[in-house]
Amino acid sequence: MVFSSILFLFRFLPIFFICYFAAPKRMKNIILFLGSLIFYAWGEPVYVLLMLFSTLVDYVNGRLIERCRGSRKAKIPLVASVVVNLAVLGFFKYGDFLVHTVNSLTGASVPAPGLPLPIGISFYTFQTMSYTIDVYRGNAKAQRNLLDFGVYVAMFPQLIAGPIVKYRDVAERLHERSVDLQSVSHGAKRFCFGLAKKVLLANGIGMLWADISGRDYRQISMMTAWLGILAFAFQIYFDFSGYSDMAIGLGEIMGFHFPENFNYPYISSSVTEFWRRWHISLGSWFREYVYIPLGGNRKGLPRQLVNIVIVWMLTGIWHGAGWNFLFWGLWFAFLLVMEKMFLGKVLSWFPRIVGILYTAVAVLTGWVLFAVETPSGIFGYLRAMLGLGGFIDRDALYLGGEYYVLLLIALAVSTPIPKMLADRLEKSKTGPGMALWRLGEKVIPAALLLLAIAGIAGDSYNPFLYFRF
Repeated sequence: MVFSSILFLFRFLPIFFICYFAAPKRMKNIILFLGSLIFYAWGEPVYVLLMLFSTLVDYVNGRLIERCRGSRKAKIPLVASVVVNLAVLGFFKYGDFLVHTVNSLTGASVPAPGLPLPIGISFYTFQTMSYTIDVYRGNAKAQRNLLDFGVYVAMFPQLIAGPIVKYRDVAERLHERSVDLQSVSHGAKRFCFGLAKKVLLANGIGMLWADISGRDYRQISMMTAWLGILAFAFQIYFDFSGYSDMAIGLGEIMGFHFPENFNYPYISSSVTEFWRRWHISLGSWFREYVYIPLGGNRKGLPRQLVNIVIVWMLTGIWHGAGWNFLFWGLWFAFLLVMEKMFLGKVLSWFPRIVGILYTAVAVLTGWVLFAVETPSGIFGYLRAMLGLGGFIDRDALYLGGEYYVLLLIALAVSTPIPKMLADRLEKSKTGPGMALWRLGEKVIPAALLLLAIAGIAGDSYNPFLYFRF
């Protein structure tokens, strides 16, 4: 499905943008809304109705909250919105997991629903919940135009994998927005770079992880295990950040400014810093709508540590219905608690490179919990990473030789170094630097786009990892 949706994207975008820019101002939201429904229906035709149901529920509840503002009755539509959204998310995302868990604990044989997970449900339910909560808090005005609210929920660039956009950040542009040639050009370049990150880097290096993850973990060496999880770390970063870049770029072409979702997380010198740089919109959502309402850091250190654990349990569960995701959330909760208590201060005594190495090991260990679904598989893979199955073998040398160039490119692109070099060239006033910049800003995005299209056409391995969350 994902492969066909990427091909559909290239067929869809030219027709959509011709209709969108040719339409009069009052028709643009209609074109955007209908186009978004067509885009979503290409992969999930039935679940379009579910998304429209969520849209209508939160539109009505937002209007009711505003009508009841200042009275206790305003809490009723707020609670209704939260309950309905969590119920829908829970049924589709966690129904099978809960049934299987109950059956295994009780010996019952309750049939599982077996329904496929609606694409993007974790993202758009969080968006619509944030809307009703913000209306209740007085941070946003209720949207009176159902079409405009539908555009907010269904907007295709960020609908299925984020970034999570708060309503108040785009409320004005839903009604009034403008674009110019510069913003269109910048958005198109951002899209090209994001597509290249996904197709040329994430797909390529993901094949290394696919190879190693399919093996018997009791038979792989330490070097092979570290190569594998490093490949997964780069794959998930370029896959997800690439999609975010594509969404931000397409949004900019249409006059929207979506929030940044990644800020070079792999250069972080602590786990705390890492989670300020990774999936920024999700972290912001949990901080604003869960952590702070729980008390944040306002009620003393013990309560703050409990709040961190609660938030990270929920963060783990948000990512998927499986024990490994809960373990993943608890692993980072443990590290964040340790850094809050004493480890953060200890890390400050050492050069930054020490913190970067510690964070790399901590995050890579966390990716094992994220990527390997069974407890036995997790323990087997961690055992291999510790060298208990041998330190190096021929497979490790072969795979390292096959992928070392791609790994080095991925390492370089995951740092700010390429951007710093580009910025330095851009600031060149005269001479070859400026000439090189003017040539590069036109040629490089076009070349990356052509290479990415060739990669899509010639390769059947095109998974979007975050589509299943």
